[in-house]
Amino acid sequence: MKRTASHLADGREIIYFDYDSSPARELSDPRTLDPVSTASQMRHDPVLDEWVILASHRQNRTYHPPTTDCPLCPSRDGRHTEIPSSDYDVAVFENRFPSLSMHAVGGFVDGLPPLVESRPGIGRCEVVCFTSDHDAAFATLKPAHARLVVDAWADRTAALGALPGVAQVFPFENRGEAIGVTLGHPHGQIYAYPFVTPRSRQMLGNARTFFERTGQNLFAEVLAGERSSGARVVVSSTHWTAFVPAAARWPVEVHVYPNRRVLDIPSLTDTERDDFAELYLDVLRRLDALYGRPLPYVAAWHQAPVADPLREHAYLHLQVSSIQRSPDKLKYLAGSETGMGAFITDVLPEDVAERLRAAGS
Repeated sequence: MKRTASHLADGREIIYFDYDSSPARELSDPRTLDPVSTASQMRHDPVLDEWVILASHRQNRTYHPPTTDCPLCPSRDGRHTEIPSSDYDVAVFENRFPSLSMHAVGGFVDGLPPLVESRPGIGRCEVVCFTSDHDAAFATLKPAHARLVVDAWADRTAALGALPGVAQVFPFENRGEAIGVTLGHPHGQIYAYPFVTPRSRQMLGNARTFFERTGQNLFAEVLAGERSSGARVVVSSTHWTAFVPAAARWPVEVHVYPNRRVLDIPSLTDTERDDFAELYLDVLRRLDALYGRPLPYVAAWHQAPVADPLREHAYLHLQVSSIQRSPDKLKYLAGSETGMGAFITDVLPEDVAERLRAAGS
């Protein structure tokens, strides 16, 4: 892999991750850009003990531009985009409309209740462009190209985790308009949070309790149980297992675990990364075959916090979830889910797993 770093016209960092054989990339950004907002702030909800990020400047972010104006395509034919080069394999750059910023100043807020603490929204948000091909998707990448994305995730996880104040690094992909995606170009994002997120705190807290009671890792035992049963396993390989969890919340939900327990993406070996690329592409193609068209989904990496007592209980895994409950119906979070956080699903995990297994035949 060839790694080339530069900066955009407003000072944001951009990094190209290319094959060793790829040509040198154009690094100069001739645009004139307004400064990036540093107004992000966080407020603490004392009732739920959770931080909420406020980034009102994101209301003005780019929204469903025509393909000819896509900001994630390469700069060509006199049109300059977020990617200065005329081509690229994988490109990562700081978000122009970040929810979190290492330069955030939006801390003090006059008039808040005494119990509500506020802080600047310190952190970093990056965009990961999977390919220069606007009409592609992660599922259509070649295995070697998907592996390049994995290497980019590993690089950014290590780099962002080393930034002062960063507590957790979260790579993810939102795919499809039904999910809320505003740019059609195949891409994902990475958030570097200044706190351990609520979902991770709950999961890892439960894992710690399980370890104290049994001496075993909770995630490893879940994986072992699914592999032993096989009823919900979609596909497996030498190094990875993809399964529908027994208590799946979403109409379509697949978890992808390495068979060897590691804490984060950088800890994966070359062989494990290669194997993941093959298996994950298989999973994504099965998901797209489920209803005969591209499936909207969120693909979320769960990896260990940077420096937290709960880190030792983590187990790297990827969760792919979709709100598509039938070819023409979506799952909406209504009263029970939104009001109480109690999920009700209309499909059995075993049935979803069987349909996904059949989708690969």
